[in-house]
Amino acid sequence: MKDLGHLTKDEIVELLNRSWMTHDGMWFYHCFRECGIETANRINKAAIRSLAPMEIERMKKVLDVPWDRPETFDAFRGFFTAAAALCVPAFMNVTMDLSRENVLHWEFKPGNCFAYKGIRRIGAIEKYECGVIHRLASWFDALGLRYRITPEVTACRMASGGACAGDFVFDFGDAVSK
Repeated sequence: MKDLGHLTKDEIVELLNRSWMTHDGMWFYHCFRECGIETANRINKAAIRSLAPMEIERMKKVLDVPWDRPETFDAFRGFFTAAAALCVPAFMNVTMDLSRENVLHWEFKPGNCFAYKGIRRIGAIEKYECGVIHRLASWFDALGLRYRITPEVTACRMASGGACAGDFVFDFGDAVSK
């Protein structure tokens, strides 16, 4: 038997995130079964929205972030890269690219989004409202950022077109990355 000292950081991050996402999925499943998809979607989004400020504050604290709101894309990029390493492990099957100025590009492997697979498995994919992109948007709202999402995401894009990719385009005003 291994002791905790033999686990890598990635193994710990994956274990904790798999457990969290399993809890999240089971909560959604039982809400869906008891209340229907419309109520499950509404409550899921409300829970995500109310959780986001707490997640962001915890991440800022553990990462020892000196600002309340990132004023430049570079500050945001540094924070998001570190936060994603804690919250977005490989099993989620998403890539996030911050190489273009003021843009976060996300892309899930076709047919392989963890949420899509779980919601499809419970039989609710046709009316599922994406909680994954809503979670990112809620984080960015909690950070006080201005942005637009292209394309707009409500329903599951993978269910409607087989792929899910897009951009958060940020507006940092006159602030210039250094």
